[in-house]
Amino acid sequence: MEATRLSQTKSLCSTSLPHRRLIVPRPKRPSFVAVLTQPADSIGIRPLAIPTVVTEKAGPYNDSWFDRIATHHLSQSVQAATGLRNSKSGYESLVEAATAVSRNFDATKQRELVIQALEKAFPRPILSLIRTLLPQSKFAREYFAVFTTLFFAWLVGPCEVRESELNGRREKNVVHIKKCRFLEQTNCVGMCSNLCKIPSQTFIKDSLGVPVNMVPNFEDMSCEMIFGQHPPALLDDPVFKQPCYKLCKASRRHHTKCSS
Repeated sequence: MEATRLSQTKSLCSTSLPHRRLIVPRPKRPSFVAVLTQPADSIGIRPLAIPTVVTEKAGPYNDSWFDRIATHHLSQSVQAATGLRNSKSGYESLVEAATAVSRNFDATKQRELVIQALEKAFPRPILSLIRTLLPQSKFAREYFAVFTTLFFAWLVGPCEVRESELNGRREKNVVHIKKCRFLEQTNCVGMCSNLCKIPSQTFIKDSLGVPVNMVPNFEDMSCEMIFGQHPPALLDDPVFKQPCYKLCKASRRHHTKCSS
């Protein structure tokens, strides 16, 4: 009798209770801060956005009195070279001055104006003395790497000295910029290339006699300055094959031709 009731109960449960589906929640999609996109006018069609994860902002920056003076001095030098003035202050003034250069001049003229601004900012007699006292050598390359790390963090953000192999031996001749402040603020590949990388390489080589290759990473906004390494020719430089950020503030082309 009990066996019969147990059998009927099991039969009732198996026929009256519906089967439940196990619902597995979908994983959340990662959000992207910025994306890269090929300039539309270079391919003739509307570009597809290529998502690239960009890390969180490195700021806010706590600029010291020296940082503020240096930033103001460089900003004023850029404005004097271009004749384009702005009323902003601090690092915002420097970014505004650089943006004005990008908007009003082609790529070749942009580089020329930045070199003129650097010549105004750094007295040539002092640079000539440094070049005389520190001819190109392992010591000079390592000295310039340390000097850049200590005295130019206000411009590019926190950085550190790293090693690389040059002429078959290890040297501490690399400045690794963890997240470039200028690139982060402008959010523009073209401004990084034409207003920082190319003119800085030229200015340092001509003024101090030491070649330097600046290698930006546009995915995480880091950069490496490799003292003693010659940069590639403009037509072969990978930065000019790099699409700009979709959120680029300048919205300009950045090719090696005279027209930016």
